[in-house]
Amino acid sequence: MEKDPDIISIAEYYQKYSNLAIIDVRSPGEFTKGHIPGATNIPLFSDAERAKVGTAYVRQSKEIAMNIGLKIVKPKLEYFIEESEKVAPSGEVVVHCWRGGMRSQSFARHLSENGFHSIRVIEGGYKSFRNYVLHFFEYPFKLTILGGYTGSGKTMILKYLQEQSLQVVDLEGVAHHRGSAFGGIEMGKQPTGEQFENNLFEEMRHLDQNATIWMEDESHHIGSVFIPLGLFKQIEKSEVYFLDIKKEKRAEYLVQEYAGLDKKELALSIRKITKRLGYDRAKKALEYLENNNFYEVAITALTYYDKYYLGGLSLRKSGSVHRLECNEVDTQKNARILLMTASYE
Repeated sequence: MEKDPDIISIAEYYQKYSNLAIIDVRSPGEFTKGHIPGATNIPLFSDAERAKVGTAYVRQSKEIAMNIGLKIVKPKLEYFIEESEKVAPSGEVVVHCWRGGMRSQSFARHLSENGFHSIRVIEGGYKSFRNYVLHFFEYPFKLTILGGYTGSGKTMILKYLQEQSLQVVDLEGVAHHRGSAFGGIEMGKQPTGEQFENNLFEEMRHLDQNATIWMEDESHHIGSVFIPLGLFKQIEKSEVYFLDIKKEKRAEYLVQEYAGLDKKELALSIRKITKRLGYDRAKKALEYLENNNFYEVAITALTYYDKYYLGGLSLRKSGSVHRLECNEVDTQKNARILLMTASYE
């Protein structure tokens, strides 16, 4: 027996139904720009088809646009069922489109007519999800920030803290970028700015909001993506534990991290910061790279990055930065110093 789909809010979805399969019926282009993590895209229209229907709606009428849409969809009806059964073989599924309108409603009805027994449509669709995400980052979090000049091994320390069952969010991991001009090398393609926020939300929603969450000190942007403003403002106001390690030790660490990477990519990254580094220093760094003198490349680059990071650190509220003198880049040793200091304070 056919049953009308239940309309649920995005809050209800996360409270009760996030364990269910979710189908996003928007076009592939919409899905690529940003989607609910875990959703499967079964598009009602291709990008070109969506544009055709939209143009008819604007330039002609709603009725003509609907007729065009029906002609496009009709040959795909069996395919929709086949793909939906792969995603939700139990017959229980959540569906959404952009605003919870015609696309998701018609798709849900089609599923109901073809054996799916429990279908829920998200009210307001993906748009309501995006509002939910941005509102989430306005919540007050208990953040503790790990700082340190480039090459301090901060990411490895965060990983160690996570292994000790502490709550950690690796912003650079979610962004697929290490944060510097060299940060995108061999990190894969970055998500869109919108999808970065969605993925970050998915990671953080599982955390205990009343317990401490560790993050690395970052500028507002990480490569091409931006930390949500609500969260970034909280990062700026949080306590920072700054690993103070000599440049020479950090350069040695960076050689281990970057020396095996593609030299062409490294050279391109040096050229990206030529203006900031200074023409003469950049030229020298490229010569060092050509001669496989990775240590001097690192020392030269740190001249810029240390100055840049120190400038950002100086803007923080007085007394919120706690310097930890560390003799070397040693993950476990520095993590113990960090935890001892943070616990004491």
